[in-house]
Parts: sequence; structure tokens; C-alpha cells
Amino acid sequence: MKVNLQLALNDAGIDANQTSTQRQLVVSVSASGETIDRTVPLNLCLILDHSGSMMGKSLETVKNAACLLVDRLTPEDRLSVVVFDHRAKVLVPNQLISDRQHIKKQIMQLKADGGTAIDEGLRLGIEELAKGKHDTVSQAFLLTDGENEHGDNDRCLKFAQLAASYNLTLNTLGFGDNWNDKVLEKIADAGMGTLSYIQHPDQAVSEFGRLFSRMQTVGLTNAQLLLSLMPNVRLAELKPIAQVSPDTIELPVQPESDGRLVVRLGDLMKDGERVVLVNIYVGQLPEGKQAIANVQVRYDDPAHNQIGLYSPNLPIYAHVTREYQPAPNPQVQRSVLALAKYRQTQLAETKLQQGDRAGAATMLQTAAKTALQMGDASAATVLQVSATRLQAGEQLSESDRKKTRIVSKTVLQDASPQ
Repeated sequence: MKVNLQLALNDAGIDANQTSTQRQLVVSVSASGETIDRTVPLNLCLILDHSGSMMGKSLETVKNAACLLVDRLTPEDRLSVVVFDHRAKVLVPNQLISDRQHIKKQIMQLKADGGTAIDEGLRLGIEELAKGKHDTVSQAFLLTDGENEHGDNDRCLKFAQLAASYNLTLNTLGFGDNWNDKVLEKIADAGMGTLSYIQHPDQAVSEFGRLFSRMQTVGLTNAQLLLSLMPNVRLAELKPIAQVSPDTIELPVQPESDGRLVVRLGDLMKDGERVVLVNIYVGQLPEGKQAIANVQVRYDDPAHNQIGLYSPNLPIYAHVTREYQPAPNPQVQRSVLALAKYRQTQLAETKLQQGDRAGAATMLQTAAKTALQMGDASAATVLQVSATRLQAGEQLSESDRKKTRIVSKTVLQDASPQ
């Protein structure tokens, strides 16, 4: 299994007469080569809320969804289950799948009671997941239906960052309408995972299944993007790097001792690219073909027990000319629009929190138009409905807010480029 690395500029031409030119660089990264070798074990931790608000159909559906995942794991895979109300405990310690019926019995005996302490569940979940992380694909599914009323939200983020340093991927699932989308988004973003919304209990099985299927396609782990900028080239000052697919995430950048910039990507999937958008400024350059950056990926290959591998170091070139004519790259433009959709929606939410309903509605309409430009009709519909409700003087329901957040971060399955 190797890294597939593709580079493109939004416009490879640069005007030699300009002292500074802004460009967007798209970096697409995936695992490629032979088919996924399922001898690479999965290491899955389920972190499940069983507080009193989960009583009835909600918890029963989640337990059934968890048991279906147990049936999909192989004897070489590992599983742990952590449950939390206002406390947390390890229900199933990290172990190989040797006695499915016993594991499922433990899950099915779970009862709903108490409050909610997400941070404690996350802490124990990371501890269990870390026990089986060697030569595995290690991911957690954290599901909750409530606020972290008995916990500390800042502590949640610190635990998520700790998980990232251990090369553990965190996926979060908000159940119902009363969970804190900001907290779950921060956890998933820090853990390079996915934020999911389970509006109705019946969706739990399909959403767990979707995340599990994605986990099965992981071929390489602990991927890090290494970016070297040529002299006279610099990053934009504010939020210069973001992932735009499969989910939009603002990515932190760390410098290495050799001057390269490092961005954590996490797990690499086969047939599922991670697409990163880099915003750079290019100073005045002499005419001709000029290298402006080099890009490389550092990664681990759990199938062959290899760590710290490197992809080829690829250059990206600009063509500097005094007869410059714009030639925009439509694929890169789609990535630019995806990030714009996300940021416009975030700005709308900020305006709404400040009491500026008209400003929020305007930004949601702008985001809806952006979604249409990139062919994301489903997101455009959700964003426009929310904008229309605000313009009509209505309050946005919790469901409206959460749908808006989800569609701002990803392109739904039925969207296609136009």
C-alpha cells in the first residue's frame, strides 16, 4: 500500500509584473495500490452515552447498532466498550473478538440512568483504545444525546488532542437534538474523524454502519503532510490550511526543525481522498517555470509493521509570464467553494449568537448560493430553508441548527459537480 499524492494550483499561471500573487494549492492524498489487506486488524472503541435521557427506544436502538458492529468484526479485530452517564466505566475491556455472545450480552444489559459526563467517557475510551493501537487501525465512535453537564468541555478537547498524539481517530455522533454540536465538532476535528447527526433513533444502525465501512477502507495510518515553501513564497496569515474533503476541518500547522511545515492528516483511505487546501502568497518571480513548493507525506503502514515511511517529494510549479491570462482550475475551485461554504455558515452562526438575525440570514443565503455553485444541492436546500425561516422572524430549531452545521462540513452523497 502506497500514498497517492496529487497536487494542483487554482491557476498555474502567474503575472511576472505583480509583486505578490495569491494562489490556492490543493493536495489530494489517499492510500493506493493493492486492495485493502484485511489482515490489518481493526481496533474499535465504542463510547456510549446511557444517561437517563437515552431511556426507551433511543438506547435500545444504539445497543442493537453496537451489536451489529460486533458481528462485523473478525476474530483478529479488537473491541472495547466504554459507557457513561454522570460517571464512566469500562463495560468491555479492550480484547480480541473471541466471544461475541458474551460481548453482546454485556451491551444489551445496559440501562439508561443518570446525567452526562462526556469527558470521563472520552478519557476511559482513549485509554482502552490505546491498549490495542499497535499495528491496527484504531478508531473510536463517541455517541451522546446531551450536554456535558457533569463534565468539562475544555477537558474534552484536551483528551481529543491527546488521542491525536497517539494516532487514534475519533468520530462523534450526536443523537437527537440536545447535544452540543460545537463540543462534538471540536472532538472530531482534533481526532481527524467525522461528526455525524442521528436525528431519529432508527438512523443509528445505518450511521454506525457507514462509519464502520469507512474504517474498513483505511490502508495507511498516522499520515502527516510535509510542506516546503520556496523562498519568496509564504502561507496566508489567517487559517492558511484546511481539509475540505471528506469533511471540512481547519487544520493546525506545526513547523519542523528543518523548516518544513507539518499538518496531521490521520488515517488514509483507499478510494477516499483527503483533500487539503493551502492558501499561499507568491512574491515576484522571474519568468519561466518556477518551483514554488514541495509536498511529501509521512505515514505508517500497519499491514507491514512499518512506521515513518515517506512518499516521493513532489514539486509544484508555477508558470511565470508577462503575458499572463487567467486559467482557473475548476477542480481546485470546487475545493475553494467547499471551504467558503463552511466559513460562511460559521459566520452566520456567530451573527445569530450576537442577535443579528438579518445578518445571519444573509450569510446563510450566501452559503446556499456557494453550495449550488459547487453542485451541493442538498446543502443549498438546508441552508436556504434556515435563511428563509430567519427572514420570516422564526427561531431556528435545534434540528435546523444541527443540519446546517453538518451540511456546512461535508458534501452529502447525492451531490455531484456541475
